[in-house]
Formats: sequence, C-alpha cells, structure tokens
Amino acid sequence: MEKHFQNLRHKYPVFAYNSYSYGWENKDLVIKFQFSIGENICFSPEIKLKYHQSFDVSYWKNHLIELDDFVFSIGMIELISYWKSTCSPIVRVEVGNLDKNAISFWKKLYYHGLGEFFYCNSIQISLDDFMNIEILPPYNKKELPFFNLKNETIIPVGGGKDSVVTLELLRKIENVTPMVINPRKATMDTIATSRFSSNYFEIQREIDPTLLELNKQGFLNGHTPFSAMLAFYSVLLAVISGKKNIALSNESSANESTVIGSDVNHQYSKSYEFEADFREYVSKYLSKEVNYYSFLRPLSELQIGYLFSKQTDYFSVFQSCNVGSKTDVWCCKCAKCLFVFIILSPFISAKQLTKIFGENLLDKEELLPIFQELCGLAKEKPFECVGTIKEVCLALVQTIKRYENLPFLLRYFMNMPLYQQYKDVNFEEEMRELNHQHFLQEKELELLKKELGYI
Repeated sequence: MEKHFQNLRHKYPVFAYNSYSYGWENKDLVIKFQFSIGENICFSPEIKLKYHQSFDVSYWKNHLIELDDFVFSIGMIELISYWKSTCSPIVRVEVGNLDKNAISFWKKLYYHGLGEFFYCNSIQISLDDFMNIEILPPYNKKELPFFNLKNETIIPVGGGKDSVVTLELLRKIENVTPMVINPRKATMDTIATSRFSSNYFEIQREIDPTLLELNKQGFLNGHTPFSAMLAFYSVLLAVISGKKNIALSNESSANESTVIGSDVNHQYSKSYEFEADFREYVSKYLSKEVNYYSFLRPLSELQIGYLFSKQTDYFSVFQSCNVGSKTDVWCCKCAKCLFVFIILSPFISAKQLTKIFGENLLDKEELLPIFQELCGLAKEKPFECVGTIKEVCLALVQTIKRYENLPFLLRYFMNMPLYQQYKDVNFEEEMRELNHQHFLQEKELELLKKELGYI
C-alpha cells in the first residue's frame, strides 16, 4: 500500500480548492464547492441547510458577505474526503483567507484526523511531509462581524445514546434545538421521541459520485474526521439561526488512542485536544460569540450509560451501529454493538437489553475477538467510537454481579487476569469521578452532578 500511496502522490502532485459559492434557494441555504486533482478529476459537492423558522432570510440575503469565512472553512474540512483519494503532496487553496497559524491548524487537523486512514492503509509519513498547503490569495486580516447571538443552544443529534442524554438534560435549563445531518430513521425517531419534530435543524450533505467511482477504481479510501466537519457546519448554523451555543456529546474517553502506545485515535475530532484547538480557531477567525463545547466531556462512558438508563422512552428507538445504520438495525456482530451492550449492562437488565438488541451479545462466542480488543488484549482497540479499556472492564465486573448463570463472554472474562485487576476497584468512586478538562459553565456542571446524584 505504501508503494501505491507514493505512486498516486507522484501522478497527482496537486489537489486544488478552486471555489465555493452559496446562496438562498427557496429559503434553503445552498452551498457548492469545486475541488480538482489535475485536469481530469473534478469534484462538485453540494450541501443544503434546510429552512428553519429562526433563519432571517431577508436579512442574510443582504449580508451574505458576512458568511464568507464560515463557508470557506467548511470547504477546507470537506476537501479532506476528496484529497485522501490521492494524498497529493500539495493542496493549493485558490480562494479564502488563511494565515500561517490557520494553516498550522488545518495541517494538524488533517494529519491527526486521518490517523486511522494512514494506519489502516499502512502509510508512514510525518506531519511535516504528508502535505503542504499553498495559499494563492494574500491573507487579509479583518474585524470579525458581530451577530448579537442569543443564549440558546444547538445540539447535534445522531440517534445514539450520548446525544439523547445531552438533549434531555440540557433542555431542563436551556432553550435547545436539535440538529441533524442526513437524517436516518433512528435520528428522526429520536427527534420524535423528544417532541422536537416541528423544531429541528436539518443539513443535507452529498458526496460527489466521482469520489465513489475513484474508490471503485482502487484509489485510496478510509476514515475521515466527520466530527470536525460537523463542527464547522454547526458554527455556520449557529450564526444564521442567531444561537450562541453548540453542545456536543463527546465524552472524556474519546481522548484515548485506538492503537495502544500511539497517537492514532479514531475519535481524534471528538477529543478534548481538537475541541480546544477548534474553539481557538473559531474565536480568532470566525466569531468570538460562538460557544462550541462538549456537554458530556467531564463524564465517562459508564456515567453516560447510567444517565441513559433513565431515558426509557428511547430504548426502542436509539441506535448506534454503523454497520446497520442504513437499515436502522443493531447488526449484533460489530464492536459498536458489543460495546454499547457492555456499557449499558451494569444499569439495564439483561432481559431489557436482549429486547433492544434482539439477542444477548454476551453469549455470542463468535464475538470473542472483538471482546478481546475492547478489553485491551490486542494491540489496538476497534476502530469505532467506543470507551476506554478500563471502562469496559469495570462494566464487565459490575455486570457479572447481576447474573446467576454467566453467559460465555462473562465466563471468559472471569478467568482472565483482568478480572482480578479490576474486581476490587471501587465502582461508586469511579462513578463520582469527573474529568476536569472541559469547557462547561458552572450551571451545566452542576446539572451533571445533580443528575449523577452528587448533590
């Protein structure tokens, strides 16, 4: 694969960000980009921000220029999906406004956000060497516009347990509006269960089919930092809707590397490091008013599992399986399904979980290799959004206490040294521990403590 990587870079030395355009069509904000690789490969992705009652379309039609840097930045994150097909050593930005610090931000995001892509394609290359960003327009420093945003909150919702917890808790103290990208059944069922069916933001995003054709032809393919893309869209949405806050649902365990002993992290764009970098970028180059943060950052997956266990209305609608996402089913064969089953097992009965998933995943012998990865018995964790090794092991110890007749995977775990390592850990203390690296305000932190039973 390394040779294929080098051959593509030699054959396609330049990836160009040619242009961006945007405007209102039937009250929807439609955004278009033009990217190209050489003379023969062109991409023209299109995105639509569907109309919402909070959009003052007549105002924005006369003030579109104020959105330029927001849309340009979205193009900078969208391009990575197309660049990765050839990994061209030069990215030529023919539009937009970037200084040296902004270029450093983008290079860091691309490099670490593509850590899994490089790893799975056996590509070894340094941050300095993997690409150079060339800017054609001279940097023009300018004053950031003031939008007078209201203290209201946008909550991205994907249909999984984490965003359910954020939505249901924050609505107790703030005016919140869900946001969805390319909604699927689980997402819309979540919106309906939360009673926001008449009040949510929707973004329709399409991949240019040319990229899919290149993938069929054997060009490079792999994971890209979706959460970073979500971040830039949410900031644009915050500005045009007049809402100041964007509350993500990324927890503390997103900081743990996927490949043990390395900095390869499937969840890099959900990490605290990215969150801090992104907040600084937005404040410096887009808007000082927007407050992007993760509401669940102080929490572990175990704490989130506990909080979700109280949201019984969502048991029949939530869904986190990527394999079964198109048909909205739990495939019951992948790492994400097994992880969610494990992390909820200390708090939700085996009978109820079996009803949710259709079977007891802890009794499936064929899941043993995935189980070993989740427990840290392999050189890498699954390339999925899963919790830390410690969280998985603690959940298993607690779950063992809930069974009279242990299913296969729990019997296996009891005979491992890991069980002895974790069986005497004080679970109640772990459930009270908060991560102090976060950007929550005091009222939001107090809400979490109250829901966890601290106060």
